[in-house]
Amino acid sequence: MDLKNNKITVGELLDYAPARAVFQRRFPTVLRHPLLGAARTVTLEQLVAFAGPYVPRKTIVETLTELRQI
Repeated sequence: MDLKNNKITVGELLDYAPARAVFQRRFPTVLRHPLLGAARTVTLEQLVAFAGPYVPRKTIVETLTELRQI
């Protein structure tokens, strides 16, 4: 998948079923969060920066690799 140099939005990722499946498998509770709709305009780059302190770097790298491969 073309992540547009990590400028792709969360909304674009969630609208693409294979990408949504990656997030569902790796971060199931996030997809049920009530503020998810507000995050649709956030870029992947912004999401990674925000998640950095909370998600292990290995998990982030593996998720990005998986997204690029679909």
